[in-house]
Amino acid sequence: MKEPRCLFGSASLREIAILAGGCNSRGTILSSAELYDSELGIWKTLPSMKKPRKMCSGVFMDGKFYVIGGIGGTESKLLTCGEEYNLETETWTEIPNMSPVRTDVARESNLPATSEAPPLIAVVNNELYAADYADMALRKYDKNNKVWTTVGRLPERADSMNGWGLAFRACGDRLIVIGGPRTVGQGYIEVNSWVPSDGPPQWVLLGRKQSGSFVYNCAVMGC
Repeated sequence: MKEPRCLFGSASLREIAILAGGCNSRGTILSSAELYDSELGIWKTLPSMKKPRKMCSGVFMDGKFYVIGGIGGTESKLLTCGEEYNLETETWTEIPNMSPVRTDVARESNLPATSEAPPLIAVVNNELYAADYADMALRKYDKNNKVWTTVGRLPERADSMNGWGLAFRACGDRLIVIGGPRTVGQGYIEVNSWVPSDGPPQWVLLGRKQSGSFVYNCAVMGC
């Protein structure tokens, strides 16, 4: 990439991927964004976002790229807004209250903003979903009214530490939750699946494996 960074939001659509925000080697929170074309093997610098942010999440929906939540500002606080990037006009639009992460959770527990995992979000059939680890709830974003609504529960055994250790991804027409119960010295990794078009959330256990490892990240290929 043109500007090295970590803790950025990213997503891919066919042959392109967009990376936005993050922080550089000096710890400066970035507003810059880049596009990678895998067919041409080149990076392109995009217009900067309206707000610098790190520990954010990215998705493509309706052919547009969204970066959601994260940490920003002079006091490194949780951001509740998202930003939409239009690939045709090459412009960013800020969307208030698009992050499913509730700032009151960190505030009530007196934890720093960095203790929260980036928003656990995924898109299936151009609908945006979020895993709310605090309430073990599954939420869906209402694009017309720009609000989050609860549609059901997460798998009961999908434990996490402030969202860390829980993976939430889209795979074709399915939502996938990867996580599991943990006790001192042992634990399990479970893979649960739900197809939103089938009706209200009914999670199907696809696999379970005993493991002392922590789920650090997850990528989906070949759905």
